[in-house]
Amino acid sequence: MAKLNIVKYGDEVLRKKCREVEEITPRILTLLDDMVETMRAADGCGLAAPQVGILRRIAVVELDDKVYELINPHIIAFSGEQHEVEGCLSIPGEQVTTKRPMYVTVRAFNRNGEVVDYTGEGLLARAFCHELDHLDGKLMIDRAVPVKKKK
Repeated sequence: MAKLNIVKYGDEVLRKKCREVEEITPRILTLLDDMVETMRAADGCGLAAPQVGILRRIAVVELDDKVYELINPHIIAFSGEQHEVEGCLSIPGEQVTTKRPMYVTVRAFNRNGEVVDYTGEGLLARAFCHELDHLDGKLMIDRAVPVKKKK
């Protein structure tokens, strides 16, 4: 496995829409492994392929010692609402409050080419949404909501 370089805000690759993965090859499997290693080394809970300069619909999320490998993911259901603070490995040192669904179900292929559904609540739902946004060239700053100041 290899630690990859994380693309930083301002790089145009972060604003591009990713192409679907047509075949799960050994190279895709290596990319998944390298993305997990890179995410962990950066102390993140998610990482999308464009964040390492690869325009493919691939993301990884890790929460509570469970790794979710998502190939060609899409949201199939969502409900509720949450307003929470998010950070991003591609925008180090910045945090914004975003509006996201409280519950999300994502359908994707796993590394074995099987269709899998994952349902997340709270932080996991937010992480799924955050990483899937990256695959469409959207960043957390695009989802920022104004914070009400106390008088």
